[in-house]
Amino acid sequence: MNKSMLIKNGRILDPAQDLAITGDLLITDGKIKEIAPDVKNIPADCTTLDAKGMVVCPGFVDFHCHLRQPGFEEKETIATGSKAAAKGGFTTICCMPNTEPALDNKATIDFIKATSASEACIRVLPIGCITKGRKGLELADMGELAETGVVALSDDGSTIADSRIMKQALEYSLIFGLPISDHCEDAMLSNGGQINEGIIATRLGLRGIPNAAEENVIARDIALAKLTGARIHICHISTEGSVELIRNAKKDGVRITAEVTPHHLTMDEEMVLDYDTNAKVNPPLRTKKDIAALISGLKDGTIDIIATDHAPHTENDKLCEFAVAPFGISGFETALGSLMKLVHNGDIEIHLLLSKLTVVPSKIIGSKFGKLGTLNQGATADITIFDPDVEWTVDTKEFYSKGKNTPLNGHKLKGKVMATIFNGKIVYKDNSVKLGV
Repeated sequence: MNKSMLIKNGRILDPAQDLAITGDLLITDGKIKEIAPDVKNIPADCTTLDAKGMVVCPGFVDFHCHLRQPGFEEKETIATGSKAAAKGGFTTICCMPNTEPALDNKATIDFIKATSASEACIRVLPIGCITKGRKGLELADMGELAETGVVALSDDGSTIADSRIMKQALEYSLIFGLPISDHCEDAMLSNGGQINEGIIATRLGLRGIPNAAEENVIARDIALAKLTGARIHICHISTEGSVELIRNAKKDGVRITAEVTPHHLTMDEEMVLDYDTNAKVNPPLRTKKDIAALISGLKDGTIDIIATDHAPHTENDKLCEFAVAPFGISGFETALGSLMKLVHNGDIEIHLLLSKLTVVPSKIIGSKFGKLGTLNQGATADITIFDPDVEWTVDTKEFYSKGKNTPLNGHKLKGKVMATIFNGKIVYKDNSVKLGV
């Protein structure tokens, strides 16, 4: 790869700078060199990419995904997951610690870092455990995890039931300046549940998961975050009540951020009417009313970011009776196409969408990994190029991810990633994109 690249004629959007121009972007030595309507000083060895009709923006940042390695390599690996993420426009992904062994000590974090350095095509940042083995009984060594460079602490998938342990975790997280990334689920209410509690669950004869299973724990942990002054990040919220709890907490000065997934923004509980196990996800797909509340939460800043919660499974995992199928949707490669539906429908503006995928998650991560989520001059050249208007049909046979588990297979989406650039190098390119010199 040549040291310089010129992206020409693109619609350059950068929410971090409130930048919106049509023009050129020059990359030199892996950094953003210049953005202008017409870049003049072009190096002799420069590769060119014509982005006419396309959006050029900072590389997407995903604060919540599952790469399954170590322990579940049949579902996904760091190599396959990062390749799928790049195809989805992501240049930075944060992997959750529910692996085997769990990411609760220096050795496991070092494994993630070493494997990512040698096998990942984009930036992979690990999230460490809150408790040893994610069992919720004894705190992990947060100091050791902080020293290894984790971006947050989480027992994702396993809510800490003991309020005393959760309070201690929040207190210790203050010392190390790390957010607690919080999977909020009252297991006493959700146990045995398969889909959203309501009419459809009754019609299908499936046990439901009530909104209160999520909202109970969010309310508790807001109270604990307020008490301790710690930073708390609420994962994958799905209900109208959760949005209101977080909105009020922010008004009350609680140091809280929240995320929502593409599937909770664009799919409702009707996706499971034919017992499609690929639509089985935790928290479950909710109602249209909940979706409207989530969109409102995005627009007023209650919900800070969009994160995929990419959760790949093997085909055999999902080819079974609904009640025994695992929860999870493979989301990297359909994220943009799904989310652009909100833009095309007029639900949100494209600048807001891009801010939730770039600059805001970068702020939650912090600056210790460089200047992410922006096209500022001198910043690392992490760039996503997408065509907002191209229509395409989801075909899981073409997924780079090992996880083909999505209810969108065969669905048409509008908006597609055409190229992804990480550290100045093209790590994904659609076949229709041609390079020149």
